[in-house]
Amino acid sequence: MAGQSSRTSPKVVVLMGGPSAEREVSLSSGKPCAAALRDRGYEVVEVDAGPDLASVLASEKPDAVLNCLHGRWGEDGCVQGMLEWLGIPYSHSGVLSSALAMDKQRTKDVYIAAGLPVVKSIIAPASDVRARHVMQPPYVVKPNNEGSSVGVYLVHEAANGPPQLSHDMPADVMVEAFAPGRELTTTVMGTRPLGVTDIITEGWYDYDAKYKMGGSRHVIPADVPTEITELCLDYAVRAHNALGCRGVSRTDFRWDEDKGADGLILLETNTQPGMTPTSLTPEQALAAGISFGELCAWMVEDASCHR
Repeated sequence: MAGQSSRTSPKVVVLMGGPSAEREVSLSSGKPCAAALRDRGYEVVEVDAGPDLASVLASEKPDAVLNCLHGRWGEDGCVQGMLEWLGIPYSHSGVLSSALAMDKQRTKDVYIAAGLPVVKSIIAPASDVRARHVMQPPYVVKPNNEGSSVGVYLVHEAANGPPQLSHDMPADVMVEAFAPGRELTTTVMGTRPLGVTDIITEGWYDYDAKYKMGGSRHVIPADVPTEITELCLDYAVRAHNALGCRGVSRTDFRWDEDKGADGLILLETNTQPGMTPTSLTPEQALAAGISFGELCAWMVEDASCHR
Protein backbone atom coordinates (compact mmCIF):
# COMPACT_ATOMS: atom_id res chain seq x y z
CA MET A 1 0.00 0.00 0.00
CA ALA A 2 1.99 2.96 -1.29
CA GLY A 3 2.09 5.93 1.07
CA GLN A 4 1.10 4.01 4.25
CA SER A 5 1.55 6.07 7.43
CA SER A 6 3.15 4.95 10.69
CA ARG A 7 -0.20 3.87 12.22
CA THR A 8 -0.25 0.38 13.74
CA SER A 9 -3.36 -0.44 11.73
CA PRO A 10 -3.64 1.03 8.23
CA LYS A 11 -6.56 3.43 7.91
CA VAL A 12 -8.81 2.71 4.94
CA VAL A 13 -11.70 4.81 3.68
CA VAL A 14 -14.30 2.68 1.92
CA LEU A 15 -16.07 4.91 -0.61
CA MET A 16 -19.68 3.96 -1.32
CA GLY A 17 -23.08 5.35 -2.19
CA GLY A 18 -22.64 8.54 -4.16
CA PRO A 19 -25.07 10.28 -6.54
CA SER A 20 -25.18 7.84 -9.49
CA ALA A 21 -28.04 5.62 -10.65
CA GLU A 22 -26.16 2.74 -9.01
CA ARG A 23 -26.11 4.24 -5.52
CA GLU A 24 -27.93 1.36 -3.80
CA VAL A 25 -25.68 -1.25 -5.43
CA SER A 26 -22.64 0.71 -4.29
CA LEU A 27 -23.89 0.75 -0.68
CA SER A 28 -24.47 -3.01 -0.91
CA SER A 29 -20.89 -3.42 -2.14
CA GLY A 30 -19.21 -1.10 0.32
CA LYS A 31 -20.69 -2.27 3.61
CA PRO A 32 -19.53 -5.92 3.42
CA CYS A 33 -16.11 -4.76 2.22
CA ALA A 34 -15.82 -2.45 5.23
CA ALA A 35 -16.84 -5.27 7.58
CA ALA A 36 -14.35 -7.68 6.00
CA LEU A 37 -11.49 -5.19 6.33
CA ARG A 38 -12.33 -4.53 9.99
CA ASP A 39 -12.23 -8.26 10.61
CA ARG A 40 -8.72 -8.29 9.16
CA GLY A 41 -7.50 -5.54 11.49
CA TYR A 42 -7.76 -2.42 9.35
CA GLU A 43 -9.04 0.86 10.74
CA VAL A 44 -12.03 1.49 8.49
CA VAL A 45 -14.05 4.63 7.82
CA GLU A 46 -17.17 4.30 5.67
CA VAL A 47 -17.80 7.38 3.53
CA ASP A 48 -20.97 8.02 1.53
CA ALA A 49 -19.55 10.16 -1.29
CA GLY A 50 -21.12 13.61 -1.55
CA PRO A 51 -20.19 17.12 -2.71
CA ASP A 52 -17.88 17.53 0.29
CA LEU A 53 -15.87 14.39 -0.51
CA ALA A 54 -12.55 16.16 -1.03
CA SER A 55 -12.71 17.89 2.38
CA VAL A 56 -13.83 14.66 4.09
CA LEU A 57 -10.86 12.76 2.64
CA ALA A 58 -8.46 15.56 3.50
CA SER A 59 -9.75 15.46 7.09
CA GLU A 60 -9.64 11.67 7.44
CA LYS A 61 -6.12 11.32 5.94
CA PRO A 62 -6.48 7.63 5.06
CA ASP A 63 -3.58 5.41 4.05
CA ALA A 64 -5.71 4.11 1.19
CA VAL A 65 -9.16 4.29 -0.37
CA LEU A 66 -11.11 1.19 -1.35
CA ASN A 67 -13.37 2.56 -4.07
CA CYS A 68 -16.73 0.77 -3.99
CA LEU A 69 -18.55 3.47 -5.95
CA HIS A 70 -20.39 2.32 -9.08
CA GLY A 71 -21.57 4.27 -12.10
CA ARG A 72 -20.84 7.85 -13.09
CA TRP A 73 -18.54 10.06 -10.98
CA GLY A 74 -17.23 7.10 -8.99
CA GLU A 75 -16.27 4.76 -11.82
CA ASP A 76 -15.60 7.06 -14.77
CA GLY A 77 -12.35 8.75 -13.75
CA CYS A 78 -13.82 11.67 -11.76
CA VAL A 79 -13.14 10.37 -8.24
CA GLN A 80 -9.90 8.84 -9.45
CA GLY A 81 -8.73 12.30 -10.54
CA MET A 82 -9.65 13.74 -7.15
CA LEU A 83 -7.69 11.01 -5.37
CA GLU A 84 -4.67 11.63 -7.61
CA TRP A 85 -4.88 15.36 -6.80
CA LEU A 86 -5.07 14.61 -3.07
CA GLY A 87 -2.25 12.04 -3.32
CA ILE A 88 -4.28 9.25 -1.67
CA PRO A 89 -3.57 5.68 -2.86
CA TYR A 90 -6.73 4.07 -4.24
CA SER A 91 -7.95 0.75 -5.58
CA HIS A 92 -8.98 -0.36 -9.05
CA SER A 93 -8.21 1.46 -12.29
CA GLY A 94 -6.82 4.94 -12.85
CA VAL A 95 -8.27 8.03 -14.49
CA LEU A 96 -7.82 7.16 -18.16
CA SER A 97 -8.78 3.48 -18.05
CA SER A 98 -11.79 4.23 -15.82
CA ALA A 99 -13.03 6.86 -18.26
CA LEU A 100 -12.40 4.61 -21.26
CA ALA A 101 -14.15 1.56 -19.83
CA MET A 102 -17.15 3.60 -18.71
CA ASP A 103 -17.69 4.75 -22.31
CA LYS A 104 -19.02 1.64 -24.01
CA GLN A 105 -18.33 2.78 -27.56
CA ARG A 106 -14.75 3.83 -26.83
CA THR A 107 -14.26 0.53 -25.02
CA LYS A 108 -15.30 -1.22 -28.23
CA ASP A 109 -12.84 0.89 -30.20
CA VAL A 110 -10.07 -0.32 -27.87
CA TYR A 111 -11.26 -3.93 -28.18
CA ILE A 112 -11.21 -3.72 -31.97
CA ALA A 113 -7.70 -2.22 -31.95
CA ALA A 114 -6.60 -5.13 -29.74
CA GLY A 115 -8.13 -7.68 -32.11
CA LEU A 116 -10.96 -8.65 -29.77
CA PRO A 117 -14.38 -9.63 -31.19
CA VAL A 118 -17.43 -7.36 -30.77
CA VAL A 119 -20.82 -6.86 -32.43
CA LYS A 120 -21.84 -3.81 -34.45
CA SER A 121 -23.03 -0.77 -32.52
CA ILE A 122 -23.68 2.91 -33.14
CA ILE A 123 -24.25 6.02 -31.04
CA ALA A 124 -27.56 7.65 -32.00
CA PRO A 125 -29.74 10.50 -30.69
CA ALA A 126 -32.38 9.12 -28.33
CA SER A 127 -34.98 11.13 -30.28
CA ASP A 128 -34.12 9.18 -33.44
CA VAL A 129 -34.26 5.88 -31.59
CA ARG A 130 -37.74 6.71 -30.30
CA ALA A 131 -38.90 7.72 -33.80
CA ARG A 132 -37.69 4.81 -35.92
CA HIS A 133 -35.59 1.66 -36.04
CA VAL A 134 -32.06 2.98 -36.45
CA MET A 135 -30.84 -0.60 -36.77
CA GLN A 136 -32.49 -3.75 -38.07
CA PRO A 137 -34.08 -5.60 -35.09
CA PRO A 138 -33.21 -7.40 -32.92
CA TYR A 139 -31.06 -4.85 -31.14
CA VAL A 140 -30.32 -3.46 -27.69
CA VAL A 141 -30.50 0.19 -26.60
CA LYS A 142 -28.60 1.38 -23.52
CA PRO A 143 -26.87 4.43 -22.10
CA ASN A 144 -23.31 4.69 -23.32
CA ASN A 145 -21.93 5.50 -19.87
CA GLU A 146 -23.89 3.65 -17.18
CA GLY A 147 -23.40 0.16 -15.78
CA SER A 148 -25.39 -2.56 -14.00
CA SER A 149 -27.81 -2.87 -16.95
CA VAL A 150 -29.39 0.46 -15.99
CA GLY A 151 -31.77 1.67 -18.72
CA VAL A 152 -31.37 -1.29 -21.11
CA TYR A 153 -34.03 -1.96 -23.77
CA LEU A 154 -34.19 -5.15 -25.86
CA VAL A 155 -36.01 -4.63 -29.18
CA HIS A 156 -37.17 -8.01 -30.49
CA GLU A 157 -37.13 -9.07 -34.12
CA ALA A 158 -40.93 -8.95 -34.25
CA ALA A 159 -41.19 -5.51 -32.62
CA ASN A 160 -43.98 -3.41 -34.12
CA GLY A 161 -42.12 -0.17 -33.64
CA PRO A 162 -39.13 1.51 -32.02
CA PRO A 163 -38.65 1.43 -28.24
CA GLN A 164 -40.35 4.02 -26.04
CA LEU A 165 -37.28 5.12 -24.11
CA SER A 166 -37.87 6.70 -20.72
CA HIS A 167 -37.50 10.47 -20.38
CA ASP A 168 -34.37 10.12 -18.23
CA MET A 169 -32.31 8.39 -20.92
CA PRO A 170 -29.37 10.50 -22.11
CA ALA A 171 -29.59 12.55 -25.29
CA ASP A 172 -27.38 10.05 -27.12
CA VAL A 173 -27.57 6.29 -26.60
CA MET A 174 -25.80 3.16 -27.79
CA VAL A 175 -27.71 0.93 -30.20
CA GLU A 176 -26.10 -2.50 -30.44
CA ALA A 177 -26.92 -5.54 -32.56
CA PHE A 178 -28.40 -8.21 -30.28
CA ALA A 179 -25.93 -11.03 -29.65
CA PRO A 180 -27.80 -14.30 -28.98
CA GLY A 181 -26.47 -16.97 -26.69
CA ARG A 182 -25.19 -17.48 -23.18
CA GLU A 183 -23.90 -14.81 -20.80
CA LEU A 184 -20.35 -15.54 -19.59
CA THR A 185 -18.04 -13.44 -17.46
CA THR A 186 -14.42 -13.49 -16.26
CA THR A 187 -12.74 -11.53 -13.46
CA VAL A 188 -9.11 -10.46 -13.71
CA MET A 189 -7.25 -9.86 -10.45
CA GLY A 190 -3.97 -8.11 -11.16
CA THR A 191 -2.73 -10.23 -14.05
CA ARG A 192 -4.63 -13.40 -13.14
CA PRO A 193 -7.97 -14.44 -14.66
CA LEU A 194 -10.01 -16.12 -11.92
CA GLY A 195 -12.41 -18.27 -13.92
CA VAL A 196 -15.48 -18.30 -16.15
CA THR A 197 -19.06 -18.05 -14.86
CA ASP A 198 -22.15 -18.95 -16.86
CA ILE A 199 -25.00 -16.60 -15.85
CA ILE A 200 -28.39 -18.26 -16.22
CA THR A 201 -31.61 -16.22 -16.07
CA GLU A 202 -35.21 -16.70 -17.11
CA GLY A 203 -35.01 -13.67 -19.38
CA TRP A 204 -32.76 -10.65 -19.89
CA TYR A 205 -29.83 -10.24 -17.47
CA ASP A 206 -31.12 -6.90 -16.21
CA TYR A 207 -30.68 -4.91 -13.00
CA ASP A 208 -33.02 -7.16 -10.97
CA ALA A 209 -31.40 -10.33 -12.29
CA LYS A 210 -28.02 -8.98 -11.20
CA TYR A 211 -28.87 -7.80 -7.71
CA LYS A 212 -32.02 -9.50 -6.39
CA MET A 213 -31.63 -12.78 -4.55
CA GLY A 214 -32.62 -15.56 -6.95
CA GLY A 215 -32.59 -13.19 -9.93
CA SER A 216 -30.03 -15.34 -11.69
CA ARG A 217 -28.10 -18.58 -11.23
CA HIS A 218 -24.34 -18.64 -11.54
CA VAL A 219 -22.53 -21.76 -12.72
CA ILE A 220 -18.80 -21.73 -11.96
CA PRO A 221 -16.82 -23.12 -13.56
CA ALA A 222 -19.02 -22.63 -16.61
CA ASP A 223 -20.03 -25.84 -18.33
CA VAL A 224 -18.57 -24.87 -21.70
CA PRO A 225 -15.91 -26.42 -23.97
CA THR A 226 -12.31 -26.00 -22.86
CA GLU A 227 -11.65 -23.84 -25.93
CA ILE A 228 -14.31 -21.34 -24.84
CA THR A 229 -13.03 -21.25 -21.26
CA GLU A 230 -9.50 -20.58 -22.48
CA LEU A 231 -10.71 -17.88 -24.87
CA CYS A 232 -12.67 -16.11 -22.11
CA LEU A 233 -9.63 -16.13 -19.83
CA ASP A 234 -7.37 -14.87 -22.61
CA TYR A 235 -9.80 -12.22 -23.87
CA ALA A 236 -10.46 -10.90 -20.35
CA VAL A 237 -6.74 -10.39 -19.67
CA ARG A 238 -6.24 -8.80 -23.08
CA ALA A 239 -9.19 -6.44 -22.49
CA HIS A 240 -7.88 -5.57 -19.01
CA ASN A 241 -4.46 -4.75 -20.45
CA ALA A 242 -5.70 -2.95 -23.57
CA LEU A 243 -7.85 -0.61 -21.47
CA GLY A 244 -5.00 -0.08 -18.99
CA CYS A 245 -6.97 -1.50 -16.06
CA ARG A 246 -5.42 -2.05 -12.64
CA GLY A 247 -6.51 -4.07 -9.63
CA VAL A 248 -9.70 -6.02 -10.32
CA SER A 249 -11.82 -5.86 -13.47
CA ARG A 250 -14.54 -8.10 -14.95
CA THR A 251 -15.25 -8.61 -18.65
CA ASP A 252 -18.65 -9.82 -19.87
CA PHE A 253 -19.24 -11.97 -22.93
CA ARG A 254 -22.03 -13.43 -25.04
CA TRP A 255 -21.47 -16.85 -26.56
CA ASP A 256 -23.56 -18.32 -29.38
CA GLU A 257 -22.69 -21.99 -28.97
CA ASP A 258 -23.98 -22.82 -32.45
CA LYS A 259 -21.03 -20.85 -33.86
CA GLY A 260 -18.34 -22.31 -31.60
CA ALA A 261 -15.35 -20.03 -30.99
CA ASP A 262 -16.65 -17.59 -33.63
CA GLY A 263 -19.75 -17.05 -31.49
CA LEU A 264 -17.87 -15.52 -28.53
CA ILE A 265 -17.95 -11.72 -28.36
CA LEU A 266 -17.06 -9.12 -25.70
CA LEU A 267 -19.77 -6.85 -24.33
CA GLU A 268 -17.95 -4.60 -21.86
CA THR A 269 -15.35 -4.42 -19.09
CA ASN A 270 -16.34 -3.33 -15.59
CA THR A 271 -13.44 -1.62 -13.81
CA GLN A 272 -15.15 -1.76 -10.39
CA PRO A 273 -17.12 -5.01 -10.24
CA GLY A 274 -19.83 -5.34 -7.62
CA MET A 275 -18.99 -6.79 -4.20
CA THR A 276 -22.59 -7.45 -3.10
CA PRO A 277 -23.89 -10.80 -1.76
CA THR A 278 -25.04 -11.72 -5.30
CA SER A 279 -22.01 -10.37 -7.17
CA LEU A 280 -19.92 -12.40 -9.58
CA THR A 281 -16.38 -11.30 -8.72
CA PRO A 282 -16.33 -12.42 -5.04
CA GLU A 283 -17.91 -15.69 -6.15
CA GLN A 284 -15.21 -16.26 -8.76
CA ALA A 285 -12.50 -15.37 -6.25
CA LEU A 286 -13.89 -17.89 -3.75
CA ALA A 287 -13.96 -20.59 -6.43
CA ALA A 288 -10.28 -19.77 -7.05
CA GLY A 289 -9.49 -20.21 -3.33
CA ILE A 290 -9.56 -16.50 -2.38
CA SER A 291 -11.91 -15.55 0.47
CA PHE A 292 -13.94 -12.35 0.45
CA GLY A 293 -11.70 -10.88 3.16
CA GLU A 294 -8.56 -11.82 1.25
CA LEU A 295 -9.93 -10.21 -1.89
CA CYS A 296 -10.76 -6.96 -0.06
CA ALA A 297 -7.35 -6.89 1.62
CA TRP A 298 -5.59 -7.54 -1.70
CA MET A 299 -7.37 -4.57 -3.30
CA VAL A 300 -6.30 -2.32 -0.41
CA GLU A 301 -2.69 -3.52 -0.48
CA ASP A 302 -2.65 -3.04 -4.26
CA ALA A 303 -3.80 0.58 -3.89
CA SER A 304 -1.59 3.34 -5.29
CA CYS A 305 -1.58 6.64 -7.12
CA HIS A 306 -0.51 7.08 -10.76
CA ARG A 307 -2.58 4.10 -11.85
